[in-house]
Amino acid sequence: MSALTNDQIEDLITQCLEARNFSYSPYSKFRVGAALRTVDGKIYQGCNVENASYGGAICAERTAFVKAVSEGHRRFVAIGLSCDYNQYITPCGICRQFMNEFGKNLEVFFVNDDRTYKRAILADLLPLSFGPDILPPK
Repeated sequence: MSALTNDQIEDLITQCLEARNFSYSPYSKFRVGAALRTVDGKIYQGCNVENASYGGAICAERTAFVKAVSEGHRRFVAIGLSCDYNQYITPCGICRQFMNEFGKNLEVFFVNDDRTYKRAILADLLPLSFGPDILPPK
């Protein structure tokens, strides 16, 4: 069961599908869109941004998080992810680790073009994770 209402889920779906349009993916042609919802209801869109060096690319999930964190947000409820293919895509390993920094209970929605989705909790996608809770207190 989601912590979001049906309207909030629909908004997240719309936003992540729209975010694909901003993708800069001239090398892979694999457009990804993300929509990250903060605890106060603000949504930050993100897209993948590729680079000719390949290693300099950034995924849609991290783009959305960086935008939100750079504006002072640290607590998040959910993220929606979409691509151009009618399949449920999941975050890569580095994105899972990156998102884990901000909470293991993040809801992750994998969205298809037809607006159907699957839902998971980040902790289930990254079991036995390393995060801030592992480090000694300052």
